[in-house]
Amino acid sequence: MVSRYRSGARCGEEHPVNYITQRLRSPTAPTVDTPARAAVSAGDCGLLLIRLTFGLLMAGHGAQKLFGIFGGDGLTATGKGFAALGYRPGKVYAAIGGGSEFLGGIGFALGLFTPLAAAALIGVMINAMATVSGAHGLWDAQGGVEYSVCITVTALAVAAIGPGKLAVDRLFPWGKGGWAEAAVALLLGGIGAAIVLLIL
Repeated sequence: MVSRYRSGARCGEEHPVNYITQRLRSPTAPTVDTPARAAVSAGDCGLLLIRLTFGLLMAGHGAQKLFGIFGGDGLTATGKGFAALGYRPGKVYAAIGGGSEFLGGIGFALGLFTPLAAAALIGVMINAMATVSGAHGLWDAQGGVEYSVCITVTALAVAAIGPGKLAVDRLFPWGKGGWAEAAVALLLGGIGAAIVLLIL
């Protein structure tokens, strides 16, 4: 039998072990089908929920200041409150703050220019913490920074993660998030807040 295999090898016949090895490596070997990735994942829906909740609530806060809707005081009364905090002229700063909340919130909810929308929200929250809530500790029940910290961290996290597939930004390079997008949101928000605080 040994001589038969040897002679077969000399005549170009495949050794049984070689034949089996080749069959196992063959592309015709059965493969396990992997399920196709869903077009929209649960993570995309979760990001949409976060963006809509925080974005629309922040836009509502801005609308209270700018337009006096949703129980807000409107621009004139809000401006007086800003002036009492040292933001003068109060009406101008009220328009800047309200506009940042409104436009940033709308952009955040839509997933449109997400890093810039996040920067607008972060800048407003830094100012709020520096001039109003920072002196009252952490918890919101005592007027502390709890609420502002949550908004800031959420905005920064979504800029880093990306707004998901259910967003306008999915069409643009920055729509996937990343370190650069998070840095833009944090730096622009911080610089904007610093400029406002320095010229008070």
